Amino acid sequence: MEHEVQVGLLGLAILVVLILLRVPIGISLIVVSFGGLWVLMGWDVAWGALGVMPYQFASSWVLSSIPMFLLMGYVCYHAKLTVGLFRAARLWLAGIPGGLAIAAVLGCSGFAAVCGSSLACSAAMGRIAVPEMMRARYDAELATGTVAIAGTIGALIPPSIIMILYGIVAEVPVTKLFLGGVSAGLLTALGYILVILIRVKLKPELAPSVKERVPLAEKLAALKETWPVVLIMIGIFGGMFTGVFTATEAGAIGAFLSCVVAMVRRVMTWKVFKDAILETLMTTGALMIIAVGATLLVRFLAISGAGEYVSELIIDQNASQWMIMLSIVLVYVLLGMFLEPIGAMLLTLPIVLPIIGASGLSLVWFGVILTKLLEIGMVTPPIGMNVFVIKGVVGKLVSTAAIFRGIAWFLAMDFLVLFFMLAYPDFVLWLPEAMSR
Repeated sequence: MEHEVQVGLLGLAILVVLILLRVPIGISLIVVSFGGLWVLMGWDVAWGALGVMPYQFASSWVLSSIPMFLLMGYVCYHAKLTVGLFRAARLWLAGIPGGLAIAAVLGCSGFAAVCGSSLACSAAMGRIAVPEMMRARYDAELATGTVAIAGTIGALIPPSIIMILYGIVAEVPVTKLFLGGVSAGLLTALGYILVILIRVKLKPELAPSVKERVPLAEKLAALKETWPVVLIMIGIFGGMFTGVFTATEAGAIGAFLSCVVAMVRRVMTWKVFKDAILETLMTTGALMIIAVGATLLVRFLAISGAGEYVSELIIDQNASQWMIMLSIVLVYVLLGMFLEPIGAMLLTLPIVLPIIGASGLSLVWFGVILTKLLEIGMVTPPIGMNVFVIKGVVGKLVSTAAIFRGIAWFLAMDFLVLFFMLAYPDFVLWLPEAMSR
C-alpha cells in the first residue's frame, strides 16, 4: 500500500473517532482534511486549499437558493401560513377511519412544498396535528409515529435542501432532482396513508371514529384557508417547471412570495420576520461549514487515493448493479442510525459517486434514492431526529420508546417504497425525462 493511501486511511480513521467523540461533523471534516493535505502536500498547499476552496464552493450560484428556500420555509412556519392545510384535510377526511392521521400526512406533504426540511415539517405539523389526535383519543403511538414519519416527506417533495446540495456535489441539474422527488414523495405519502388504513382496519380502537357530519359549506370554507400555500406552490413550481425561472431563482421567488402572503394576511410581525431570518442564518451557517469540510475532504481523498481504495474495498466493482445498490443501501441505513443526513451525505459522496458513475447508473435517480435513504435515517433509532422533535412537542405525555414503536409499521412501508424505486428506476425518472423533452 502506498504511503499516500496510508495517510488517507489514517485520516478517515481519525475522522470516525472525532465523530464518535461528538466533535461537530463540519469541524471534524475541516481538521482532518487540512491535516491530511498538510502531511501530503505541505503547509503552503494546505493553507492555500483552506483559503481558496471554501470561496469556490460558497460562490456557487446554485448554492444561493438554499438560504432562500430556508427563509421561505421559516416564514411559512412562524407566520403559521400552513395551519389551514391540516384543518382542510381534517374536515374533508372526517368520516374516514384514521382521518386525522391521514390529514397529518397530507398536511406534511403540503408543507413540504414550501419547506425543504423534514425537521421543520415534523415540528410544524407536530404542534398542530398531535394535540388534535390526542384529544380525539387516538392511540399515542399512532399519533406521534404518524407525524414523525410524515415529516420525512419534507426532503422528498421539492424544494429539498438535501437535493440542492447533492446536485451541486454530483453536478446534476437540481430541477431534474426536484421532478424525481415529486414521484418519490407522493408514493411515500400514499404508502403512509395505506399503513394507517390497514392498521385502523385491523385494530379500530387505534383511531376512534369521529361521528361528526361536516357541512359542505364548512369544507369549502376550509379550502379557502389553504390559499397561502397553494399560491406559493403555484408560483414556485409553475415558474420553475415551465422554464420561466430556474430552480435557483425559485428560492428567491418563494421567499418573496411567502413574505408578501404573510403581509397580506397581516401576520408578518417583527418577531416572525426576526425569528425567520435568525433561523435561516443559523441553519445556512451550519450547512456551509459542513459543506466546506466535505469539499476539502474530496480534495484530500483524491490526492491520497484513499477514496478509490475504500470504494474498491467496500463494494466489488464487478458486482451487479443490484448488489452494488444493496451494499450502498446497507451503508446508508447504518450511517443514518448515528449521523444527521446532510453530514452523512457529504461525508460519503466522494466515495460513493465514482461507484455510481462507473456502474452506469443514473445520478438523478440515485440522488432521489439517496434522499429517501437519508430520510429513513431521520426516524431510525438511536438518533432519529424527527422522533426527538415530536418528543419535544408532546413532552412527558408519550415516551420516546413509544414514538419509535409507532414508527415501526411506517418504516416497513418506507423500505417497500425504497425497493420499488430501486427495482423500477423509470418511476423516478419518467417525470424528469418528460419535462426535458
